Amino acid sequence: MTIQMSRRSWERQTLAVKLPQIWQRVIRNVEVLLAPVILALILGMWELLVRVGGYPSFILPSPGRVWDKFLVVVMDGTLWRHTRITLLEIAGGLSLGLTAALVIGYGLAKSPLLERLLSPYIIASQSVPVVTIAPLVVIWFGFGALSKVLICALTVFFPMLVNTVIGIRSVEPDLLALMRSLRATRWQTFRLLEVPAALPVLFGGLKVAVTLAVIGAVVGEFVGADRGLGFLLNLARGILDTPLLFVALFTLILIALSLYLTVSWLELWLLRWRRIE
Repeated sequence: MTIQMSRRSWERQTLAVKLPQIWQRVIRNVEVLLAPVILALILGMWELLVRVGGYPSFILPSPGRVWDKFLVVVMDGTLWRHTRITLLEIAGGLSLGLTAALVIGYGLAKSPLLERLLSPYIIASQSVPVVTIAPLVVIWFGFGALSKVLICALTVFFPMLVNTVIGIRSVEPDLLALMRSLRATRWQTFRLLEVPAALPVLFGGLKVAVTLAVIGAVVGEFVGADRGLGFLLNLARGILDTPLLFVALFTLILIALSLYLTVSWLELWLLRWRRIE
């Protein structure tokens, strides 16, 4: 009897200790738990709107019709064929645009003379929307993947450039003086101080850049292409295949979301030392 009472008392104490921990864990992950609920609500409202409004499929298809179309284009390979092209263009545009932005941004941050010389031209280039110069890029570089990569690179260049300049200039002057007093080389200062200090700001720019890269690739494909998700959007619009249009649209959203989450995960992993502090 005494043993059973002791055991129940121990279980109550354990539960009293664990309940706050479980509750805190639920609060921390509330967005993950609510995401499926919100998605189900949106799909339900969408379905209700179609049924109440009695809209034809070419105006507003139901979620079920979009899903059926998704299965068709997945099974016959159409979706992957176009998605692969868009992904390659995004990868090429991000590589080119980010490399140029990081190199030029570092130069601008370290050299006031270079900033005074180049800043007016860089700002002037951003006063013209990329969508307006996209036709010129296609004319100059052709209808192939190169023109889409360049348009994508132009789209991601400026936000990453600004964040690079801000990030490098956010390094504490006292820390730079400390590195000089320790006789650190330029490379050591760059690797051990400037890059770690600038990483939080750089990741902010990278999050914006990866989502803009998707827009850049689609803009290029809108202007002139015979493949890619932008082309698929244009095709679906032309033949009034609205379910196909939704499939291409959701695929683009999924790509942008995946890129954003990848960068967020990379940020958490590389900046884990900040959480430890």
